[in-house]
Amino acid sequence: MEFWVAALALTIFLYVTLDGFDLGVGMLFAFDRNDSSRSHMMSAIAPVWDGNETWLVLTATILFGAFPLIYSILLSAFYLPLIVMLVALIFRGVAFEFRTRSGSLRGIWDFAFAGGSFLATFIQGATIGALVEGLKVVGHQYAGGPFSWLSPFAILCGVGLCIGYMLLGASWLTYKTEEDVQALAFRMLPKLLTGVLIFLAAAVAGAIIIDLDLMSRWAERPVIFIFPVIGALACVALAVAIKWRIELLPFLSSVAIFGAAFGTLGISFYPYVIPPSVTIVEAAAPASTLAFMFWGAGVFVLPITIVYTLLVYFIFKGKVTPEQEHY
Repeated sequence: MEFWVAALALTIFLYVTLDGFDLGVGMLFAFDRNDSSRSHMMSAIAPVWDGNETWLVLTATILFGAFPLIYSILLSAFYLPLIVMLVALIFRGVAFEFRTRSGSLRGIWDFAFAGGSFLATFIQGATIGALVEGLKVVGHQYAGGPFSWLSPFAILCGVGLCIGYMLLGASWLTYKTEEDVQALAFRMLPKLLTGVLIFLAAAVAGAIIIDLDLMSRWAERPVIFIFPVIGALACVALAVAIKWRIELLPFLSSVAIFGAAFGTLGISFYPYVIPPSVTIVEAAAPASTLAFMFWGAGVFVLPITIVYTLLVYFIFKGKVTPEQEHY
């Protein structure tokens, strides 16, 4: 079971950071009306954007096979928003391929690409916020309504993740692009970093006001405070990188910020996966199922996907220049 807990954490984190930056680039479309700059942005994510979404598929696969109880409860609670998210991702993918072939309709596809990125990200953030607040579960079955997940705290988390993904996207563009797009990214980073810090402060204040159960674990588990310290150091590193225009450091710092937030949530949740109702042990499939999955998905699929991802990023390393634009 421990293997699949670690695998689930890994796939979620890789999805959030990898697909997060290309969703962030999509949202940054709204802040640059120049068609050449937009094409430059798309070229910066063109080789990797579809592969990044593989981690979402693997996350769902692990939930379905190794933690079916979590899968059934989450699907029941978030059926409508997840459908909307998938439609947004589909429109975003179609727009990515069609914008260069649409002629006078390019503006429509640009709107679909940016809008799909915003909508998919907002729903992911709102889902996280709803999980942090806690779902109504009775007898290991979801007992809430179709919109019970939607709350002011969930909306706050949805907006916060949009800002966070744009931070990742702008950080990626400082590394992958040149000239005007890189300059735009460096101009956006201070505002986005400020926005992320404001969101984190608002989220902590909101959690205290509504008296979330997770906050009580901060006093019980002082080790949690290691992650906010790591996040603060990453923010300092990002500020230094912005000031001195260091190209790769912004992305690494942004990933560290997300890693710190992910670690904080993970330890705050443990041993629950759906607080305060379902623990990891309760959610796990029978040992025979976990063993069967290990010799297939665990030994072959997961390592192959990791190697493939590393190869893609290695092969397409380096900058995308304006002369290389294909989108």
